[in-house]
Amino acid sequence: MHDIRDAFRSLVATPVVTAVAVLSLALGIGANTAIFSILDSLILRTLPVQDPEELVIIDRGSWTNPIWEAIRDRQDAFASAMAWSSTRFNLAPGGQTEMADGIWASGDFFRVLGTSAMLGRVFTREDDRRGGGPDGPVAVISYNFWQRRFGGAADVIGKPLMVERVTYTIIGVTPPEFFGTEVGRKFDVAIPIGSEPLIRGKESSLDRRSNWWLSIMLRLKPGQNMDAATAALRAMQPQIRDLTMPQDWPEQYKKTYINEGFSLIPAATGSSGLRRRYQQPLTAIMVVVALVLLIACANIANLLLARANARRHELSVRVALGASKFRIARQLLTESLVVSGVGALIGLFFARLGSELLVRQLSSSTNTVFLDIGLDWRILGFTALVAVATAVLFGVAPALRASGVQPNEALKEQGRGVIGERFGLGNVLVVVQVALSVVLVVAAGLFVRTFSSLAHVNLGFEHEPILVANVNAQRLQLDPPQRPEFFERMRQAALTVPGVAIAAVSAVTPVSGSVWNNAIEIAGAPPSPDRERMTNINVLTPTWFRTMGTRLLAGRDFTDRDVSGAPLVAIVNEAFARKYFAGENPIGRRIIMRSGPSREPQEREVVGYVEDAVYRSLREPVPPTTYLPLPQQTDAPSSMGVSVRAAGGSPALLTKNLASALAGVNKDVAITFRLLSEQVNASLIQERVVAILSGFFGGLALLLAALGLYGVTSYAVSRRRTEIGIRMALGAAPGGVVRMVLRRVALLVGAGVIVGAGVSLWASRFVTTLLYGLQPRDPATLVGAALVLSLIGAVAGWIPARRAARIDPARVLREG
Repeated sequence: MHDIRDAFRSLVATPVVTAVAVLSLALGIGANTAIFSILDSLILRTLPVQDPEELVIIDRGSWTNPIWEAIRDRQDAFASAMAWSSTRFNLAPGGQTEMADGIWASGDFFRVLGTSAMLGRVFTREDDRRGGGPDGPVAVISYNFWQRRFGGAADVIGKPLMVERVTYTIIGVTPPEFFGTEVGRKFDVAIPIGSEPLIRGKESSLDRRSNWWLSIMLRLKPGQNMDAATAALRAMQPQIRDLTMPQDWPEQYKKTYINEGFSLIPAATGSSGLRRRYQQPLTAIMVVVALVLLIACANIANLLLARANARRHELSVRVALGASKFRIARQLLTESLVVSGVGALIGLFFARLGSELLVRQLSSSTNTVFLDIGLDWRILGFTALVAVATAVLFGVAPALRASGVQPNEALKEQGRGVIGERFGLGNVLVVVQVALSVVLVVAAGLFVRTFSSLAHVNLGFEHEPILVANVNAQRLQLDPPQRPEFFERMRQAALTVPGVAIAAVSAVTPVSGSVWNNAIEIAGAPPSPDRERMTNINVLTPTWFRTMGTRLLAGRDFTDRDVSGAPLVAIVNEAFARKYFAGENPIGRRIIMRSGPSREPQEREVVGYVEDAVYRSLREPVPPTTYLPLPQQTDAPSSMGVSVRAAGGSPALLTKNLASALAGVNKDVAITFRLLSEQVNASLIQERVVAILSGFFGGLALLLAALGLYGVTSYAVSRRRTEIGIRMALGAAPGGVVRMVLRRVALLVGAGVIVGAGVSLWASRFVTTLLYGLQPRDPATLVGAALVLSLIGAVAGWIPARRAARIDPARVLREG
């Protein structure tokens, strides 16, 4: 306690140095803790369920309901099994949608996880019957949804809840800590898989052997390991595969289906699409903030070295009075621990704000990211470990140097403006700061340029004036042949809205993440494997290209004559022509496709040729794409997008009138609106977040490096004040003094840039997959970083150099 009290007194005596050190550490530790808390929640933390280490997932992505039922009926090899599928449910009675995050869950979902209801009960196998159990269609809601929608009312049990126009009875509320099985997403409403036909009707997936939509989780028996569980699962595989074989698949696909083995992966931390997407970017940012903290430590070490030298007289007196070298070193290390501890406490506050802000940045208007970023033992332990490590990093060198002070030498030096020994360690620390700053600036340059490249990529369509209304007509139970005429009426209704210049309907909206693809054949071309002749597909109405602003390069657009019974036609893009027609004009060529319920081959004539346009993702090269007229489609989906182009002003202003016009066609449709510009921006969330964070921390690294370089140069000037005065008294010009100081700065910056460039060239290979439009060892970025550091170094060195050039020789000699 005596050491801590003395440490506080000593630190308060130099408030500026202490404040700079504490603030630098608070930013560095706070940033590291914020990123670690995200990684902890996303990757490390186990599910808040009973014995999560016993849970495993059948690996592949998704499974059909027939496969799930076959495993469910043979689950004696495991303790238990359950299936689920994440989705979004519409809770509105009609018209514009009110979406909630939902789960289709098997009857044993909650039992397998060991989660009970906080209020009421959870559903069971009895509730998971087709059409509903003994209590009819039932639902379990989350604690947050209960609070948000029902105000936490105690009488919520038994109340009705309309889900996709079907009335469910609320039977339970889950505990606050339970969010489901998918990390990064929390559910609002869970309903049994067996009630799915009530919502999807004739489009139900329960008996379809080609609809892959369920995840399957198993709980291992006590003492059962992964190898034993995998062997048990594969033993039942032939029978399961035989029972669930898709009948309409080609023979080569059936062989793959039979031979593809089941495998298991640990599921203690749940499943997460967010984890797969952000694990590498967040790890890269974690490295970035760790380097920022190292730069801060180097900066503080330089400050404390200078502070320790300024206290040499005080310390020499203490040594002369009997204080041991260990006692001196312990006192200075205690001061370092106090600085680091205070910085860590403030850093926790910064970490909380930063992690909440980061989670909000990861969310979009249609995808709210949920991560439990509350403090736990891992986060507190990580912060404490970082605090101690930083105290050691920046405190040991000053403590060792101060402990070596000799009473007579320090007393003789007292009153002089010069300390005789060279300040070599400070120079090394500055070189380290500059080198790390180069690495961070290169990283920031690569990530910012990646975001800029994606933000300015040629989309092949105009997104600013477009409003998309996703119309779900599933409740109407329309047969596929009836759907084209229905959506044409929707398009005509949209054209009646004031402010709508043009409208069109499509099955796929650009940059929505949806994909519809199929194998094709080129008439007259030799056969090739399916995977080598795939094309993405979009089904649309005439005027879609004009609505989107996609240029027609040759041929014609679809017209009102391209209807069922007319000659089958198609429009292809440039990528299609390059791959299948060697880049030649494809007009008049014929392609063969298998589509529709019969899967019979259909020969189509290419009548139009359009420019390339982004299909699913801005990162992907534009794929070969085939556009088909909606009236000729025999398997049109029940949900399509009505895209309208605003005649002027913001397209968002059209929402209310467009909703009324579309509901006027049929009030039972569900309509979800989204600006196409929002959809494009949402696709850039990952790159935007990485660019912002790397840019911010790169700038912070530059600031810390500049401060470090300025501090060391200023200290060197003050140490050599007498020498400089003598030089000037002997005739040295001020310009020569400036050059002398700047040469030293140039040497430090040059050494740091060379080391940093080498590290950047080595480390850049680890971020290759995060980049777009440039190579990881991009020369322009590396040269730019070197120039920025050189400029920062010149500015940081110029100020003390000018001060050195203004030294009065006579005054210095009198002081000496």
